Order: sequence, then structure tokens, then C-alpha cells
Amino acid sequence: MNQVAQYYKYNQDELLVHKDNERYFAQHFKPEKEMHLTHWLNIHSLENKEDLTALMENLGLDKLLQEDVFINTKRPRLEEYPSYIFFSIISALPTTGAKYELKKERISFMMGDNFLVSFQEKVSDHFPIVRDRLESNRGKIRSKGPDFLLFRMLEAITDNYSEVVDRIGHDIEILDKLVLRNPKSEVLRRVEWEKRKLVDLRKTVVPMKELLLQLDHVENTLIVEDNSHYYHELKDTCLSLLDEIDAQKQMLEGIANLYYAIQGQRMNEVMKVLTVTSAIFIPLTFIVGVYGMNFENMPELKWKNGYFLVWGLMISIGGGLVLIFWKRGWLRRND
Repeated sequence: MNQVAQYYKYNQDELLVHKDNERYFAQHFKPEKEMHLTHWLNIHSLENKEDLTALMENLGLDKLLQEDVFINTKRPRLEEYPSYIFFSIISALPTTGAKYELKKERISFMMGDNFLVSFQEKVSDHFPIVRDRLESNRGKIRSKGPDFLLFRMLEAITDNYSEVVDRIGHDIEILDKLVLRNPKSEVLRRVEWEKRKLVDLRKTVVPMKELLLQLDHVENTLIVEDNSHYYHELKDTCLSLLDEIDAQKQMLEGIANLYYAIQGQRMNEVMKVLTVTSAIFIPLTFIVGVYGMNFENMPELKWKNGYFLVWGLMISIGGGLVLIFWKRGWLRRND
């Protein structure tokens, strides 16, 4: 079987990293035997339900919560039990290329006295910074327990939210320039795609903010009081992200309004040209119509130079109207 799980057990002085499959850890993951170490087991797939269920039963996870790991039906909320806490959240990663949907994934966490188990739906790299801190013994992570490790993992997910917001902000800057240079319907389509991504991201960040609020106020010995303020800071970060998301939505609405304004201006230019052209040719058409009625008693028809006089009259009228329209600015293009 493939190695779809990573296992870190550590303290300030030692670190052991092991990779294997779910069946191995269902049999050998026993953090209670080494209480002096912090244990982190990160699962990268939920396909092997039988072995994962055995693992969760060994950890004492409630059967209803076991189903929550596999079924994405509930709104994320914190579940507190005497020996562990459990919750699920939705992560988001920035997309590259012409992709107009968020790259999302549901991740579940179970934290006990000296262990943390994270269940990812698929293989994806959400926590490279956390692993780097553990392996290089950088910062406080090796000297603290699973509650601080959980903070670092939630911080990494929040950073991923920020990267998605930054990527969308970069795309908005491109659209802002594009709508002025080349306002085609494709621009409006991309604006709508970005708005949908922001709406989807907001639905992802709001539950995270509510969860962090619960973790900030939770009365549980599993979260050390000295570490609770970290969750408060993350909650403030989520609030800032929500403000940025709302600001970007307003920018996209402004770009859409600008697109419609430019299209309206272009239509006005076309209508102005057609109106001016009609205004010039209406009197000329009237003159031609009068002398095309073929009545016998029309004295101008017998004039020797009548043809040339009518041409001169029409050119004078047309030229005069063009001059008047030019002086009034009706023939100039509004850039």
C-alpha cells in the first residue's frame, strides 16, 4: 500500500518522522505510551475507510464523529469531549492558470492530551511551514504541546486563505487594466468568475472565524491558557480577510460598472455618428424628393443651369451643417 500518512513525534530534544499507510498506524499509533512526546499523525487520503475507522476507534473517537470525517454534510463546529476535541474546516489553496474555481479541501482535526491527528481528503501540501519548523526546531513548536501545533496548522490554512485573496487581487488588477484597453465580453465573464470565487471563499473563511472564536473561549484543559491568545490573533486575521474580500467584491463591481459605462459610451458614439449623418442627409433628401416629383409646371426644371444650382445648394447645405456640427464638437470622438 502507498504511504499516505506522516507521523511526527517530538519534544524539544528529539524528533522522529515516519511515513506509512493507514493500516500500519491503525495498529501502531499509540500516543498514550509516550506521554513525554507530542504526536502528530497527518492522513493524506480518506479512501481506506476500514483502516481509518479502526484508527479512530483505537483513539476513542465517537462513532458519529467518525462519519463526519468521511461525509461533508455538517457546518464546521467544535465538538468537546473529556479526552479530546474534534472539528472540521474547509481549506483553500490558490489556483494557477485559467482555473475559475477555488481549490478546496475538507480537513478534520482530533486533538488529545499529547497528540493531534489531521485527516485530509487528498494528497495536498497545506502544512510545509509546519513541517519545516518541526524538522529544523525553529520557534516554540517543539517545546509546546499539540494545542500550539494545532495553532500553527490553522495559521498555515489561514495563510493559504491570504494567498488566495492575494491571487484574486492580482487578477483584479489585470482586469482593471484590461477593461480600459480592450473591454470585450470576456472581461465581464472573468469578473463574474472572480466574484464567484470571492463568494465561495467568504463562505469558507466565516466558519473558520467562528471556530477560532470558540477555540479562543473554550474552557478545556487541552488548550493551555497561555496559548489561547494565539487563536484570538488568528480570529482577527480572519476578520481582516473578510474585510479584504468585501473590498475586492466592490472593486469587481466597479470594474463591471466601468465595462457597462464604456459600452454605453461606445453606443452613444455610434448613435451620434448616425444622428449627424441623418441630420445632414435629411434636407438633401428633401430637395431631391421635391425635384423628383415630375410635375409639368415646375419652373426650375426648365432652367438652363438648374441641375448645377441644385447641386450647389445641396453642397452648401451639407457643408454648412458639417461646419456647424464640427464647431459644436459633435463630430469629435470623446476618448
